[in-house]
Amino acid sequence: MKTFAAQIIYKIECQGIVTEQYEQQWRLIFAQSEKEALQEARRIAQEEETTFVDRHGRTIFWKLIAVKDLREIDLDNGSLLFSEVKEVEPLAAPVWAE
Repeated sequence: MKTFAAQIIYKIECQGIVTEQYEQQWRLIFAQSEKEALQEARRIAQEEETTFVDRHGRTIFWKLIAVKDLREIDLDNGSLLFSEVKEVEPLAAPVWAE
């Protein structure tokens, strides 16, 4: 059995309110192969799709967008699970300063 990390993306929609809200989840998947792991990640992700009414009476939808990434990982002490490099553009001058 191999271990995989699956990145799952959901869009969160609120009835009557336009937003661009998303949730990113990383899930552990146990499978014999990458193909089987992808199928299992999709199954799990689809089970997590939901619709509910919040405390304000609005209907909230969690819609599966995609299984964005799938990586085989080793579960050893100190194993790297996630790493991200972000590059930003430095401001040449502040827009506003005292």
